[in-house]
Amino acid sequence: MSDIKPMESNSVGEDSEEEKDWAAAKAFFDNLKTSKPRPPKSRFAVTIAVSSRTLFNMVEERKIYEEDGVETYVKHQVEHESEPLKPGAAFPFVKALMNVNSRLRELYPDSEELFDIVLMTNNHAEVGVRLINSINHYDLTIERFCMTGGKSPVDYLKAYMTNLYLSKDAEKVTEAIEQGIAAATMFMPDTQTVLSDTQLRVAFDGDAVLFSDESEIIVKQHGLDTFFEHEKEFENKPLAQVRCNLIYCMYIYLFVFVLQGPLKCFLEALGKLQKKFYAKNERLNCPIRTYLVTARSAASSGARVLKTLRSWGLVIDEALFLAGAPKGPLLQKIHPHIYFDDQMFHIEGAKELGTISAHVPYGIGQKYHRGKLIEKPETKE
Repeated sequence: MSDIKPMESNSVGEDSEEEKDWAAAKAFFDNLKTSKPRPPKSRFAVTIAVSSRTLFNMVEERKIYEEDGVETYVKHQVEHESEPLKPGAAFPFVKALMNVNSRLRELYPDSEELFDIVLMTNNHAEVGVRLINSINHYDLTIERFCMTGGKSPVDYLKAYMTNLYLSKDAEKVTEAIEQGIAAATMFMPDTQTVLSDTQLRVAFDGDAVLFSDESEIIVKQHGLDTFFEHEKEFENKPLAQVRCNLIYCMYIYLFVFVLQGPLKCFLEALGKLQKKFYAKNERLNCPIRTYLVTARSAASSGARVLKTLRSWGLVIDEALFLAGAPKGPLLQKIHPHIYFDDQMFHIEGAKELGTISAHVPYGIGQKYHRGKLIEKPETKE
């Protein structure tokens, strides 16, 4: 997977020129009278790219697009551009990010280490007015847009230095993960839940989300007993290290993509922002809280997970080992703004009970549903 920022400048000269450009832009904006906070420099920010269909509920508009075509869809959006779109699955998450930014600006007025939210959509520019009007209606701080006019926006993600990409399109999410970018497909919960407006809560599954799918492969192919023996044998070896060595020996071309799970870098980015609050003696009042919600058993396979996080220098606020029990009821108590999991049956169970969920299409779990191998229909020659 990529580092926290996938793009780095290659020369000192380019760095200094870029700094001059940013300084000039900042000086210009500082002289303007505005109460709106300006977006931070991308190289220092934690950049969250959201699609228009995750930020807003566009089910009706999508139906028009699919049934009547793009021209009718664009016409509808233009005719209704003064009507704000309804909030979508990512809306509470974005509001929580903005709250964290407000707290960070209070403690570090000149810091550029903030969340930067980018609207990443394949909508045509004509639709942009309704999107802008909707963003202004809800007073969202989203200044960067990427509207690609029907083309996939995935190729622009690295240019925007994206740390996390959220979409309703599973194919685009898979493409982003293959490019080394943390990404997930978002789902609206079946019931509405009251979420915290003072603390960003992010919950992660472990295997194939934060970690590689090494252990999950063993469970699926060899059963729990072999899995428990394997975890005991390799308890003191980080999950990423063992998976990496195995793949390197067998398929060297996969080496880059299995060093860690797709969301590890996003957890790392959250941890860096948490430490800024700890440095100001705000640990007990930190507006970011992270959760590990895993089907693993604590006694049989939990130690390796915690030691892996320690070896990466990462701290999770709460680690919840369910030993195979359903995750939905526990997530219902946490009320996360977003929950990441690689297996759809966990996603389905979570959203049924009101949790905003995000599917990470990565690893061997995509070949199984509720523990059973998904059989593909035979192709006729």
